Amino acid sequence: MTTPGKTRVAIVFGGRSPEHGISCVSAGSVLDALDPDEFEVVPIGITRAGQWVLADGIAADLAIQGGRLPEITPDSGAELVLRADPTGGGLMVLEPGEGPRVLADMDAVFPVLHGAYGEDGTIQGMFEMAGLPYVGAGVFASAAAMDKEFTRKLCVAEGIPVGPYAVLRSGMTLSEEDKQRLGLPVFVKPSRAGSSFGITKVADWDLLDEAVAAARRFDSKVLVEAAVVGREVECGVLESEVGGVPETSLLSEVRVVGDHDFYDFEAKYINSERACEYDIPALLPDKVTRQVQEYAGRAFTALDCAGLARVDFFVTPDEQVYLSEINTMPGFTPTSMFPRMWAAAGLEYPKLVDRLIRTALRRGTDRH
Repeated sequence: MTTPGKTRVAIVFGGRSPEHGISCVSAGSVLDALDPDEFEVVPIGITRAGQWVLADGIAADLAIQGGRLPEITPDSGAELVLRADPTGGGLMVLEPGEGPRVLADMDAVFPVLHGAYGEDGTIQGMFEMAGLPYVGAGVFASAAAMDKEFTRKLCVAEGIPVGPYAVLRSGMTLSEEDKQRLGLPVFVKPSRAGSSFGITKVADWDLLDEAVAAARRFDSKVLVEAAVVGREVECGVLESEVGGVPETSLLSEVRVVGDHDFYDFEAKYINSERACEYDIPALLPDKVTRQVQEYAGRAFTALDCAGLARVDFFVTPDEQVYLSEINTMPGFTPTSMFPRMWAAAGLEYPKLVDRLIRTALRRGTDRH
């Protein structure tokens, strides 16, 4: 049963990617931020194997506890099936000993999913087949932003600088010519993964093959990029509420301290309070700040993004700006930069989540 006057939103989280646990933490923060007087929430967890379940939606259960990430399992709730048919009632609950029952239609879906099968266009295509409005980028933009190779190609075409890189498809190795061009150190990373999974900093070519093998545990296509000496700066982007040019946030700067060599998974999520220092806004000259914000908005448009994105850059000592990557569903955990940047600009977390859902409802399913 639906509640009259409330917007019915499905929060989808977990998923099949290595970022399953971070997705759960993000979802817990989103669930905690939604106004119960405005929204009727349907929490939908996806197990690591891909099974959909009707979760309990208790935000406290989706927090990092004792250094352990939360997880969705088959025992987390009754099994669900999404019918990819806009006339078929959407979600169906399958409970042992009972026949399938159809859940009331969703007004919108917030896929708080990171990485493969959630941020790469696959689930976005399913929502479009089912006729469900959803938060965030569409099929093409999600796929293009998830793939670091094509992110770079599209952004370079729009005049946004990127650092030197090479792409290794299945069975390929880095040529001597590319080694000379890139120099050392390099970062070796999966082309289509996030949260710093599978990334290795290589300062000796003898260790390259091991780093490539580590990246290929997450993706058959590997990116090898020259290390850019500079500051790591992030910018949030939101689709405009009135159309036209997207809006950009204040910038954040991330500084890795302690024993971490770079902004890896442990530094981002498990040990962030001791491993990282942040400045919001980033302490940059005004002209550099404006350049980063301009590039972020242009990257958002170049990939045909919608809803939201976080765009990451390097700023060199001589104030040159280089694109690092784009995230079409950035982290929404308590330590995530995307909501913190917007909060510093005056858009607090609950209002940010509300705006994203309202934007999805306004856009509807007519992406064609």
